[in-house]
Amino acid sequence: MTQIIDFQTDPSNYRHWRVSYDGEVANLFMDVDEDGGLFEGYQLKLNSYDLGVDIELADVVQRMRFEHPEIKVVVMQSAKEKVFCAGANIRMLGGASHAHKVNFCKFTNETRNTFEAAEADSGQMYMAAIKGACAGGGYELALACNYIMLTNDSASSVALPEVPLLAVLPGTGGLTRVTDKRKVRRDLADVFCSIEEGVKGQRAVDWKLVDEVVANSKFDAAVTDRAAELAAASSKSPGLTGIELTPLNRRFGDDGSVTYSTVEVDIDRKNGRANITLKGPDGAAPADMAVLQAQGAEAYMLRLAREFDDALLHLRLNEREIGLVVFRTQGDREVLLAHEELLLSNSDHWLANEILKYWKRVLKRVDMTSRSMVALVEHGSCFAGVLAELLWSVDRSYMMLEEFEGDNRALATITLSESNFGCYPMGNGLTRLQTRFLGDPENVDVLKGQIGEPLDADASDDCGLITYAFDDIDWEDEVRIFMEERASFSPDAMTGMEANLRFAGPETMETRIFGRLTAWQNWIFQRPNAVGPEGALQRYGTGKRGEYNMERV
Repeated sequence: MTQIIDFQTDPSNYRHWRVSYDGEVANLFMDVDEDGGLFEGYQLKLNSYDLGVDIELADVVQRMRFEHPEIKVVVMQSAKEKVFCAGANIRMLGGASHAHKVNFCKFTNETRNTFEAAEADSGQMYMAAIKGACAGGGYELALACNYIMLTNDSASSVALPEVPLLAVLPGTGGLTRVTDKRKVRRDLADVFCSIEEGVKGQRAVDWKLVDEVVANSKFDAAVTDRAAELAAASSKSPGLTGIELTPLNRRFGDDGSVTYSTVEVDIDRKNGRANITLKGPDGAAPADMAVLQAQGAEAYMLRLAREFDDALLHLRLNEREIGLVVFRTQGDREVLLAHEELLLSNSDHWLANEILKYWKRVLKRVDMTSRSMVALVEHGSCFAGVLAELLWSVDRSYMMLEEFEGDNRALATITLSESNFGCYPMGNGLTRLQTRFLGDPENVDVLKGQIGEPLDADASDDCGLITYAFDDIDWEDEVRIFMEERASFSPDAMTGMEANLRFAGPETMETRIFGRLTAWQNWIFQRPNAVGPEGALQRYGTGKRGEYNMERV
């Protein structure tokens, strides 16, 4: 049986990371267990990592925001001598399937983005304190930090050696962050990315590859001082008390289904389809933030986000032949909007802010999922506020028109809230409505006047919020034809088409990172120069260079 990759973990199960807390500063140590790989066949030497290491890191970052909101600065460092991080494990990459390699790179990108944005979103700044070799994905960990310090000795350097060593690209946004974030001059970046040994000392500062270089004898004290200075300069409120992220309520079925308290995932393997139903609240909204904080991880909006996030990751890595994801909702839209409104009206409260920012990240995860996606707005649904965002994340949406014979559920409606106009921006920096109406921006202003009004199928169609509306006679056939057609197309062509169409509008560093991953790295990971029997990825460590087809394509 294929191994199920579980994205849920907690500090008691960490094998690769440990954290110590010192007031407003957290020290995050990378201490990878060589024998703790997710799969057999390789050792995670020199703090190299695989997906399992990154699953733990993603959990660390998430818990830092919810369980330790008092933290203002996180210092990322190595617990091993003479090495910061050697990057993604080459043996793992060499033995992994193409799909696993690309999904691994996507998840690590999302994790880097999460702690990179933690300063702006949560007032938590990440520092990289580099002692020893920092290469490839190791430097990409540092690049995603807000500040980089490098010790000045003969053994410590930063490097992106993937091109000369492995015939692949830095897969976690390294090239893009070098040019777009660090703003390294193009010719210097070309030199940097073409040499195996990397750059060290003052030259790393001069080339903008790091922010500060410190003599080895003074390095540890300088890191402590700098972290304290950055924490003191933070505008984040002091003395916050977090909540515990308790384990998810989750059950796997023999048929591949996954059931959570608020999410159901039904796998139709014969037709290559996953049906995801998100349930509305099971109770009234908390009276205030004190009650919501007392509910902790059981608070509806947080619980739904965590369960939905886990379901998306499970489908990505464990159900790779499922090509179509169908989103449904069921529940009371007014109660759902009341739960969301408590967060919106208290967005200056740390927990409300964290839940809203988490929803921003989950919805971006939907945007970046390489599956065909459709939303079915059925009678009894609750596509309102945050859940209405799914209608503009998917490739198409179908809505029930008028009453259906034998269906006594409330008529299908869509309800907009204030959150749809800025709370959950996409990677392109625009809201999903702004992206949807890129050619007709005045439509977004008109829709603001519809906030709180339940829009039936005719009104939703007139406003451009859905793709199609069908009555009782045509609904079943039209939906079936769409799904059968989608299943007949090439998955490769679908991935390319969908990724192109989903991100209209301005480019940002984030869209460039994922676009380059989807196009360039996806392509390079299939080329014999990298993964063929004589390719660089396969020959790494043998003493033989890869043999290349020198034709430029």
